[in-house]
Amino acid sequence: MQNPTPLCPFMTIESKPLCLLTKIRRRRIMNHIFILMSATRRRIITCTLVALFSSSIVVAAVFGSGSEIAPNSERLSPLPTESSIFSRPAGWAPYRPAVHLTPAKHWMNDPQRPILIDGIWHYYYLYNADYPKGNGTEWYHSTSVDLIHWQDHGVAIDKYKNGLGDIETGSAVIDTKNTAGFGAGAIIAILTQQHEGVQRQSLFVSTDGGYRFKAYDGNPVMDNPGVHDWRDPKIIWDDKHNEWLMALAEGNKIGFYTSPDLKHWTYQSGFERNDLGLLECPDLFRMSIDGDPAHTRWVLATGANGASIGMTTGTVYWTGDWDGQKFTADDDKPRWLDSGADFYAMVTWDDPRLSGTKRLASRYAIGWLNNWAYATKLPTSDWHGGSNSIVRRIELRLVDGKPVLVSQPVDAFDQLEGYAEVRSNILVTDTGKTTLPQPKSDAYRLRVKLDAASEANEVRFRLKEKDGHFAVVGYNFKDKTVFITRDTDAIAGLMPEVYRETRKVSAPARDGVVSFDIIVDTISIEVFVNNGEVVLSNLVFGAPNANDLSVESFGGDTKLRFFQLSPLKVVPIQRY
Repeated sequence: MQNPTPLCPFMTIESKPLCLLTKIRRRRIMNHIFILMSATRRRIITCTLVALFSSSIVVAAVFGSGSEIAPNSERLSPLPTESSIFSRPAGWAPYRPAVHLTPAKHWMNDPQRPILIDGIWHYYYLYNADYPKGNGTEWYHSTSVDLIHWQDHGVAIDKYKNGLGDIETGSAVIDTKNTAGFGAGAIIAILTQQHEGVQRQSLFVSTDGGYRFKAYDGNPVMDNPGVHDWRDPKIIWDDKHNEWLMALAEGNKIGFYTSPDLKHWTYQSGFERNDLGLLECPDLFRMSIDGDPAHTRWVLATGANGASIGMTTGTVYWTGDWDGQKFTADDDKPRWLDSGADFYAMVTWDDPRLSGTKRLASRYAIGWLNNWAYATKLPTSDWHGGSNSIVRRIELRLVDGKPVLVSQPVDAFDQLEGYAEVRSNILVTDTGKTTLPQPKSDAYRLRVKLDAASEANEVRFRLKEKDGHFAVVGYNFKDKTVFITRDTDAIAGLMPEVYRETRKVSAPARDGVVSFDIIVDTISIEVFVNNGEVVLSNLVFGAPNANDLSVESFGGDTKLRFFQLSPLKVVPIQRY
């Protein structure tokens, strides 16, 4: 299933033709600004204080028994904080995330690529208001100015209205050149509809800035050629060939189509795989390597099943070349964008406000934090379907001589961090469990740098620990792998075997250090290793108020060169 992002030039307020800026739209923009200002007002005041006293302010850390803290560790004292900023409201259900996007109720799954209109990101995801008794998804609409604070707007494309079935994954683009004939700046969504088991591609158009869409009278614009799995169209504008380009999931193949007008599509070629199961939610985009516009590669990504190599479902990608008709991969072996169990249906997009060079250098990405192996078995009560991942910034870098997509939390995510507990040169012995500071909230960010020369065989951080339940993020110094496991979390015993499997991936040290950036929320852990060269994302369900944090070293001592723990401010969604 899929998403929305234009590669075509975006017309701003100043250039006018894109959309008329009505009083209503001005009001919407101001509302987003007010929400953002309200959420960050305390941070602005706090940052001012920090700037005034930065020479003396340090962050406190209190470690429990079990190991000896190195004598040069610093003790810092935090300024008073308002605990309510970091505590989920008392009325929230036990598992409602603090910093991840979820619907108020019912069901969510595939992200749909955001588009930018007048400084506001318009984002859609698949939503089933009839779950669990009724079937069928539609596009639910949320907006944001910073990809962190979200506002709901309800359903933008309704299911079962035009006789072709429900509304499934696709992508939206801004037709700045009026190629489809609905007016310059019209927003065109092309998506899969399914009726009686047959999947077709339909066109929907919005002329009110992406809030509501109408079905095109000529739907479907692509009728099914007799293929069982034929879905998730991803649309981009191919500047070089001056035409629209579509990537479509067709069972074990990604089909490529071109069009002059978004209505009439011509098949060009296919990219086939027989080792990755059912392919879904493809994406195709061009990026520069290490930010150099003279060195670019095309990236083909898709949802896949890695059972043949000991993986579960996730997102794989290849770098290569697109010549206007076919994609040729640099290497037959795919890479995994996220090696955890729960990162699927990913979409990527760039920021049209940036220069051409910067648009090639970085993109955003978001995925569905869930897995179809147990998606309907999660113990959430007021909504279902897991959550979306945090928005990530991705770049294409040379790593060990090969172009690799690296992922890190979007820069604006830093604004959610409270005062940190910071230590350096912590010695963790193998004599027992070391209790670390108790996180002050259900959501927090943990940064750790391991000394790669540590004597230990393995180090394990126990997160969301309580009543004998916990998840583990660890590193094996012998085989140079990072791993995550949740076989002892609060629901593991009730879940399928795949839920209890350990996820691991190679992550050699860089300059003698293995660095971790871990985002923990109420039901998830997202681990970014070595500045995002490796990522693992897993749903994790702890016992109520399961926030204990500890570390164990096995086979010798482990040195933590750096340790930082920061609470994350709760980001309530402004509901429709």
